[in-house]
Amino acid sequence: MTAFELPAIIDLDAIDAIRDRLADALEEGSVTVSGAGVERVSTNGLLLLVSAAETARRNHFEFAIATPSAAMGAAIERLGLSAQFSGMMRQ
Repeated sequence: MTAFELPAIIDLDAIDAIRDRLADALEEGSVTVSGAGVERVSTNGLLLLVSAAETARRNHFEFAIATPSAAMGAAIERLGLSAQFSGMMRQ
């Protein structure tokens, strides 16, 4: 199991580094990311996390978001992605 914290700002500038880290981790096994410090997240950032969860599922691994921040939860709600995130959120 790999675990790491997401950055405070998940935008186009941060996505490449997050994607690379997730891709490497998902080759090894299950992944948990902490969303506690997320202050702002772009639509593309959220879709990257949905994609990571799907990759994990296809590889029979778990993908979880631990302690998502209020800002992250609000972005998910605002974009209508609650159903996609419901199975991966861990309070």
